[in-house]
Amino acid sequence: MPLNFIGRQSRPAFGPQHMNKASSDPTHPRIMGILNLTPDSFSDGGRYLDLDAAIAQGLRLLDQGAAIIDIGGESTRPGSQPVTAAEQARRVIEPIRRLRERIPPEILMSIDTTLAPVARAALDAGANWINDTSAGEDDPDMLPLAAERNVPIVLMHRQGRPVQMQANPHYDDVVGEVRAALLARVDAALAAGVREDRILLDPGIGFGKLLEHNLALLAGLEQLVALGFPVLLGASRKRFMATLCNEPDPAALMPATCATTALGVMAGVQVFRVHDVAGNRQAAEIAWAVRQAGKPET
Repeated sequence: MPLNFIGRQSRPAFGPQHMNKASSDPTHPRIMGILNLTPDSFSDGGRYLDLDAAIAQGLRLLDQGAAIIDIGGESTRPGSQPVTAAEQARRVIEPIRRLRERIPPEILMSIDTTLAPVARAALDAGANWINDTSAGEDDPDMLPLAAERNVPIVLMHRQGRPVQMQANPHYDDVVGEVRAALLARVDAALAAGVREDRILLDPGIGFGKLLEHNLALLAGLEQLVALGFPVLLGASRKRFMATLCNEPDPAALMPATCATTALGVMAGVQVFRVHDVAGNRQAAEIAWAVRQAGKPET
């Protein structure tokens, strides 16, 4: 498998073949480009339902500097309804297969799903990762599948299911509670046989969180990075930024997203799941250079 995880205790999590084009450092942040093959995603729903349009967008993400393409067939926006495994597979499998034929083998593809049958079919079609917004809770077969295939899995925190997660989320200590919940899912993954060096963590910005919760998590990213697992940040075009910036159009939130990417790089986050690859790659490069310049010489 074209992926070189080095392990939890040594912070680098990716081999040099999976870096942004400008980097040769295995700790360099990676950009994950979003490819939503859904009619109802909050920002780009319905844009890539046509197979040719989906392929073209996947290649465009790659050209803009994505190291990973994250493909999903179910919207998880607040208030969204679940989509069956059969329908998700219908939306994503052929695009994954066709993209895998077109892109270099070292480029990673991630399947964004909470259902093991969809993940299994996607891995068979050429995906390399599982990105599970339920951290393996929606489908008891998901963690065993990740162990069986020995693939990386992103474990994301959420409070409640998408249909009602924004109804009344409550935390006494959001950073501490998210840390504890993610570690519990790590324990579940390890118990299912997932290798420790195949686990990534995602704080779940916008998933059962209010504005103040999202801001606290962004301010506390270093505490999540300190757990020793690679952290993925998915803040792209999220509603809390629309509120802060007084900008109702999600597509206009690329500059705001770039700010969260820069903050994440400075905190040690390694993967950024974004809609706007080119701009966020630039933000990551500048923040990375600043972070490296601030390190003491050895």
